[in-house]
Amino acid sequence: MITRRALLGLTFGAAAAEALGRRTAEAQPRPPLHIRVVSTPVLIFAPLFVGIERGYFREQGLDIELITAPGGAAVFGVLASGRAEAAVGGLGAALFNAAARGLDFKVVGPAHSERPPVSTPLVVGRAAFESNQIRRVADLRGKRVSVNVLGSATEFWVNAALVKGGLAMSDVQLVEVNFPEVPAALANGAIAGGMLSEPLTTLAEDRGQIVRLSEDFINGVQVTAVYFGGAFMRGHAQEAVGFMAAWLRACRALYGGGYHRDDVARIVEKYTGVPASVVKRARAPFHEPNGAMNFNDFARLQEFFHNRGELTYDRPLPPSAYIDTSFVARALRIVGPFSPPS
Repeated sequence: MITRRALLGLTFGAAAAEALGRRTAEAQPRPPLHIRVVSTPVLIFAPLFVGIERGYFREQGLDIELITAPGGAAVFGVLASGRAEAAVGGLGAALFNAAARGLDFKVVGPAHSERPPVSTPLVVGRAAFESNQIRRVADLRGKRVSVNVLGSATEFWVNAALVKGGLAMSDVQLVEVNFPEVPAALANGAIAGGMLSEPLTTLAEDRGQIVRLSEDFINGVQVTAVYFGGAFMRGHAQEAVGFMAAWLRACRALYGGGYHRDDVARIVEKYTGVPASVVKRARAPFHEPNGAMNFNDFARLQEFFHNRGELTYDRPLPPSAYIDTSFVARALRIVGPFSPPS
């Protein structure tokens, strides 16, 4: 026969065991959240590479899988459908059109900006340059010039290079060629000029394949961004803030001469296949260490694509339609503000 005292003891013992179990479970580290991030193996994506290799994302409870996706509108479809949680990419016509359609994603931070000498210059084949066929931007009139994705931010870059050289976009035939294929396309005459991103530019230069025709046509414009899919933002808000904190830490590791460090160059080599010795000599992009976004640049890009006739709507979108600054703001509470070393 179980006495009242024994029954109470059993009850209290069970409650204590349950509480102990809860505390033990809470003490166990949560497994990292696996997320997929759309990226491209070129220098402007280096904060992803550095953040993964140095464990910044892992410290924020994230396991990062880098995936590729077709450029342009496909990226935002991938985000909105939940086939990727985050992406890094250009601020092109596809971004604005996807936002106007109400696809479920947001710009949550800046990726990089260009400063002379830019990390994505306009290049031509060395043979064409040395034979005096193409010695200046004006020599590209009527010829084929490539961007990596039509309707992408690279169109803004090539337009700036052409205008500085005395041409307009209508003076050339714009075609689409992936960055790694540009040197071969120049060599076989498929294109006369093209945009080529670092460190592939320096690698092709070392191989005697290309000449930089123009590399001082943009100064300080934010042309790429970090994007989150809606399900990731709402369902894993803590990890989304952690992603941005890790991203900012990696941007700070690249600040100043970061790209010239042996350890950073080796990380970039691992993800791009370009030797570290080449990476260290490449023109470095700039990654904003405090995550500040320049809304004027975004408006300027939207107007550019509107004037190009590439937008599917007429009235300009307000920043709130496609930008969410809250993740940067919360991430800064984790990593603190960055001040350049004196």
